[in-house]
Amino acid sequence: MANLKEVRNRIKSVSSTQQITKAMKMVSAAKLKRATNAIVQLRPYANKLKELLANLSESLEDGSSPYLQEREPVRVLVVVVSSNRGLAGAFNANVIKTANNLIAEKYSKQLAAGNVSIVAIGKKSQEFYERRKYNVIGNNNDLYLNLNFENASVITESIMQGFVNGQYDRVELVYNHFRNAAVQYQIAEQLLPVPKPEKKEVVKSTSTVDYILEPSQEEIVEQLIPKNIKIQLYRAVLDSNASEHGARMTAMDKATENAGELLKALKLSYNQARQAAITTELTEIVSGAAALAG
Repeated sequence: MANLKEVRNRIKSVSSTQQITKAMKMVSAAKLKRATNAIVQLRPYANKLKELLANLSESLEDGSSPYLQEREPVRVLVVVVSSNRGLAGAFNANVIKTANNLIAEKYSKQLAAGNVSIVAIGKKSQEFYERRKYNVIGNNNDLYLNLNFENASVITESIMQGFVNGQYDRVELVYNHFRNAAVQYQIAEQLLPVPKPEKKEVVKSTSTVDYILEPSQEEIVEQLIPKNIKIQLYRAVLDSNASEHGARMTAMDKATENAGELLKALKLSYNQARQAAITTELTEIVSGAAALAG
């Protein structure tokens, strides 16, 4: 009977867990739809702005904008975009691993000299790098509570100001790129100085579009570069947000499926134990009756 009670309690526990994972999957599915709409609407604008800026900035000198100035990367800032919550499979672990690999491969000397800083967007990356005694700048975990361009721009402006002031010579951005609910892949790209495109890309795009610029190319680029930097970081956060909900929905779907399989196995064990208990009781009754009759 003790065994039956133990199995029954496990069945109740697994059944409760299955209901929770189902509910979390439904919540993530609803949030994923909103997050997907946001990133899908922004991507064409962000890509076109990046393309336009590439065409214009190709003919400019590095000194024409402080955000184009190439410097020896003595001090490096890595922006790591994660989530505030777990239960999303390997979502956070993958982006942190990508950031760590980037630092180890490109900036190991700067790390050894203590010249690598972290801007973490998301509690998981914040906690990871703080535990390992990195120089983590600020706390941006509240961004996801009200995720919009204005709030993301506050973070970007601080990063841009640090680059202009010489606090950082290079800014790298690491995040999860959203493809669909089941597929997210990690991106590590240079945010500052704004990387110039390859010449063949510029030639290809300029051959199809001829821009009329007013008032002047320099003035337009002066306004476009800061805006483009803000848009690119905002796009990365939206990508990461959609990826998080997709990863969590997939993880909860798998957890629900696993709980269902475990329930089947537990019910089978329960029925076997129950049958064994009934057989034992019947055997005892028959044996007792036979003893009385004898």
